[in-house]
Amino acid sequence: MCGVVGLIGTPDASREAFLGLTTLQHRGQDAAGILTYDTDGFHRVKNIGLVESVFTRENIASLTGNLAIGHARYSTIGRGDLGDVQPFLLSYPFGIGMVHNGNIVNCKELAHELRTKYRRNLLTHSDTEIVMNLFAEGLAQTSTSGIAESLSSEQQFESICSAVKSVFSQVNGSYSIVTLVADQGLVAFRDPHGIRPLVWGKRKVNPAANGAGALASGEAHMVASESVALSFLGYEVVRNIQPGEVLFIDMKGKVHSKMIDSRGARHCMFEWVYFASPESVIDGVPVYGARIQLGKNLARLVKTQMTMRKLEADLIVPVPETSRIAAIALAEDLGIPYREVLIKNRYIKRTFILDSQEKRQSAVNLKLSPVRSEIEGKRVLLVDDSIVRGTTSRKIIELVRNAGASKVYFVSTCPPIKNACFYGIDFPVKEELIASGQSLSEIERDLGADAVIYQDIEGLRRSIAESGTGAGGSRPCMACLDGEYPSDVSAGSKFGAARKEDRGQNKG
Repeated sequence: MCGVVGLIGTPDASREAFLGLTTLQHRGQDAAGILTYDTDGFHRVKNIGLVESVFTRENIASLTGNLAIGHARYSTIGRGDLGDVQPFLLSYPFGIGMVHNGNIVNCKELAHELRTKYRRNLLTHSDTEIVMNLFAEGLAQTSTSGIAESLSSEQQFESICSAVKSVFSQVNGSYSIVTLVADQGLVAFRDPHGIRPLVWGKRKVNPAANGAGALASGEAHMVASESVALSFLGYEVVRNIQPGEVLFIDMKGKVHSKMIDSRGARHCMFEWVYFASPESVIDGVPVYGARIQLGKNLARLVKTQMTMRKLEADLIVPVPETSRIAAIALAEDLGIPYREVLIKNRYIKRTFILDSQEKRQSAVNLKLSPVRSEIEGKRVLLVDDSIVRGTTSRKIIELVRNAGASKVYFVSTCPPIKNACFYGIDFPVKEELIASGQSLSEIERDLGADAVIYQDIEGLRRSIAESGTGAGGSRPCMACLDGEYPSDVSAGSKFGAARKEDRGQNKG
């Protein structure tokens, strides 16, 4: 899971890319990078760290041009070193830069094919480089001329569509891609199931006020992982890029789009449960509204469990911060006081996306401080967005007990996660998941909770469907819950083994 942005038609492209990535920081905290293009060629800054630490006033000023792409990285493949930090860049054909959100399941097979069939030797461990080379190979084979200026806009788009079609035919997994092609424009496309989000927006630009950066159309365009980035920068959301669609905005500002290969929308449910910003609308469904509904649907289940198991709670406490919205709705429906008594240190990363158990456990100790005076002697109902490996949940329950709680119940807004994810959420090894192969009583014992209550799959599906007009009409990907993967995952075991090896390298 990562955050991507792309801009064309604004002289402040690098500055807007930086601000866009800042609004998407929650999607990736490992590294960041921006690539721009102008008549002097490509300009790139990238490094390991948060967006605000990677970029300075000076290096942003060096990123000239009205065409930019940016990336905030959450490492789900590769070893997390500087070489794997995006954007990536190829010199041929034309010059291509690329950023990617998602995971390629068959990356090992594709890397082998690139070496043996196309004689392309990869320089990184990233699956993004694989997609970029496949796209470049398709573009080189279908371009009618080696000189970009000699191609008409329609010829450019036809060549791009052929290249994207070639990617779709070979690449298996989730991928929302933003790429720039030198002297041609900005390209964005989304895998045929639309697993990862991607949204397009535009705004009017005054050519007189904005000088050489303005396009002939008088409009600037932005593509991003979430609508929050567009709204912050004053772009009006046009629409989501559809599953299997390619969007191309040329250097005059003309917009081209084509549906290449749609296989039915399967948007990842985890966007609404955990990953996306609450201000965003993901594929027509407001994240905030979906989380309210998650809390309301949970209330029904919690009431039933409290009656059956004779449970009583004095406080409903959210685990900061993603679960806060659902916890408020749950408290309102149950009539139990809502209290924020786990105080978050805002300078600690999201623990779920750290790449080792040791890092996650030590981060929890620094991340949360319980308010003992409010907890002592109370029966506490903790609400979190999900329980994945159980490391964080176990530590939080221990914190609350040590603060004097007489009972600790743990409620998850997400149903039990029983299967590996190969599409960009970083749990590709099934055996690491606490709900895989364990009964509810075993999970309670493992976590040290007096009771654990999960959302059910129907409640999750209903929460998304009742909150908007987009994904409500589709079938969200819930493969980690029900095992129904939208694409071939026969290479999943290799992918999981490779990720485990990468983690070992990172730890070392």
